[in-house]
Parts: sequence; structure tokens; C-alpha cells
Amino acid sequence: MSISDRYRQIVADLEACQTLLAAGSEDLSAESRIVGGAATQLYELLDQVGEIPRIRLETQLTPVLLKAHSQLDRARLLLEERDQDEASDAVWDLQQAIYRLLNDL
Repeated sequence: MSISDRYRQIVADLEACQTLLAAGSEDLSAESRIVGGAATQLYELLDQVGEIPRIRLETQLTPVLLKAHSQLDRARLLLEERDQDEASDAVWDLQQAIYRLLNDL
């Protein structure tokens, strides 16, 4: 799978995770907003990611991916504090997907 396909998949997974958190309960609204913020940041480059030359992918995607990873880490920690293990595991999986993409850049 190409970098741009993986990037698009991460954005889709983030949006799905946010939807699940928002539908779960109102207690998780803060976590849902945080995950939504990460998705929004990545969404800004969604259309352009396939057009970025390979040589510039690292410099353009790394800051955005790191910021989203940081936001997801914050959401995961909040979920763990509330004993929402299933949701925190889902966020952890998203963090790992971002981390693997960063390593491949």
C-alpha cells in the first residue's frame, strides 16, 4: 500500500473512531473532540497527499502526523483514566498506524 493510501486509511479510521466515541456517551465528548481535531488536521492534506512528490513527503507530512499523534495520545490517556479500555485500545491502534507511517517516511 502506498504512503498516500495509508494516509487516507488513517484519516478514515480516525473519522470512524470519532463517530464511535461520539455515539458512545456524552461522557466521552472531550475525547471525541480531540480525536476529531486530529482527523481534521490530517484531513487538510487528504486531497493533496497523492500529489506531493516523494522527495517532499517527509517534510510535509511529518509535522501534521506528529501533531495528530500527540492529540491521540492525549485522548488515549483520558480514556484510560475513565476506564474505557476498548476505546483507548482503538486510539492506541491509530497511534501505532501513524507511528508506522512516520517510520516509513
